[in-house]
Amino acid sequence: MKNQIKTILLLGVLSAALIGIGAVLGKGFLFGALALSLAMNLGAYFFSDKLVLKMHGAQEVSPHEAPGLHRMVEELAQRANMPKPRVFIMHEAQPNAFATGRDPEHGVVAVTAGILQVLDERELRGVLAHELAHIKNRDILVSTIAAAVATAVTYLAHAVGMFGSMFLGRDEDEGDEGLSPLQTLALALVAPIAATVIQMGISRSREYLADETGGEISGDPEALARALQKLEAGAMALPVEGRPATASLFIVSPFAGMQNILSLFSTHPRTEERVRRLREQAARMPARGWSGGALSF
Repeated sequence: MKNQIKTILLLGVLSAALIGIGAVLGKGFLFGALALSLAMNLGAYFFSDKLVLKMHGAQEVSPHEAPGLHRMVEELAQRANMPKPRVFIMHEAQPNAFATGRDPEHGVVAVTAGILQVLDERELRGVLAHELAHIKNRDILVSTIAAAVATAVTYLAHAVGMFGSMFLGRDEDEGDEGLSPLQTLALALVAPIAATVIQMGISRSREYLADETGGEISGDPEALARALQKLEAGAMALPVEGRPATASLFIVSPFAGMQNILSLFSTHPRTEERVRRLREQAARMPARGWSGGALSF
């Protein structure tokens, strides 16, 4: 609940920034930037799953090809009361996973070949529960809204930089001289950075929520906590090149080695904090044994 409220508050701040800059620039700029950003991000909303799967060379696998993986996904989907997502494997060494799909009826779960080698069955089950939580919580929709508003803010800020203070915000009937050069520069520089920071904050809050919801779905938050520690170590040991645009989709950042450099712009919370919260969640749950066996891929 706390993470849901945080997401709503951050979206509210982002929207307020958009309205504020729009008031300075006028309705024509505001509506034009918002329409363009919505068009771009709606395209991403409907087609991002196909694009990201193709970018990472992910291949769909059948229950015959990966029986253990399908068995866990099906069991967790039933526990989450949602349709079973399609299952893909990426032939990448770095242990990682992501989920995509605009709604539960179009859900996709993708895991790397590396994660199947690094995690045991219990830990992998925790990761899959986290990914199903993203689909169940409609995080693709939330991230699309955040991206649309942040993009519009950035476009409007660029308009400020292009047109300067010559006429922006000027009201001749009231003798308003418009923005000063210093105000124009501040708006053009600060607004895009602030919008990006808020957008990244929304991304981090959704990761916390997916951890919590995933722990509830699996009934085993400790397994996800252990998996996150292994996955971060794997991401740091096996760095990847390029594709920063899809980094936010993965359960841990593929660029984990850079997390401490620009933490405000990180799409993921610190793993230590995620693990701490998951173990607090586990402590509130009844003790349960684990009877999982060998996993067949």
